[in-house]
Amino acid sequence: MPDIPNRTPHATGKAADTVAAHKADQDLVFYAGWFCPYVQRAWIALEEKGVPYKYVEINPYDKAPEFLALNPRGLVPTVQAHGKPIYESLVLNELFEDLYPDAPKLLPTDPVEKARARIWIDALSKIPTVHRALVVAQSPEEQETRRKEYYDALRKIAEERAPQGPFFLGEKFSLVDATIAPWVARDKVLQDHRGWDRKGAGEKWAAWADAIAARPSVLNTSSTDDEYDKLYSSFINPPATA
Repeated sequence: MPDIPNRTPHATGKAADTVAAHKADQDLVFYAGWFCPYVQRAWIALEEKGVPYKYVEINPYDKAPEFLALNPRGLVPTVQAHGKPIYESLVLNELFEDLYPDAPKLLPTDPVEKARARIWIDALSKIPTVHRALVVAQSPEEQETRRKEYYDALRKIAEERAPQGPFFLGEKFSLVDATIAPWVARDKVLQDHRGWDRKGAGEKWAAWADAIAARPSVLNTSSTDDEYDKLYSSFINPPATA
């Protein structure tokens, strides 16, 4: 994401409160950027696990030398665990399951059901590409096309949700839900600028998305809507070029 003029350098709203609660030194260090949906994906999992961690904000446009020494690729989210850097949000979410087996589990214990959950995590991991295509669409015709593609992609996956809901695997929130949650948390940008309506992807998606949006771990890692609007503004209304 290109830098945004006057971009707030830190989390706001409930996310800021969560950051403030995780400033003490811990064995697990979570290097993050509040604005990044992939960071929020892993952050949600940490909050769901309820394990101690230290939150460290990384400026993506001015990365500290000590962070680059830890992770030369400069990616967030990055976790320092047992003195070693681990990154990629889906990898981190699996790591948290293995590191903290006594914490609330976010994947089924049954091997077959766990494998099925991973199938849908993989499917949902491709949704951000469809989301971005709608964000950057400019003409009304292209927006209509991209909006339909996004509706269709979400509807197809939502049809596989456990009938009892409210989450994908049933009553319990899981890594399947966490995988798509950050894009649900940013829905208002699409509602305000791209004619988005959750119900356009079907009642099953709307009910699932509503449950995700109301989850405390999602709310507590989300900044205010106006900050997300500011972040996406250069994609929604790109500056004219000569």
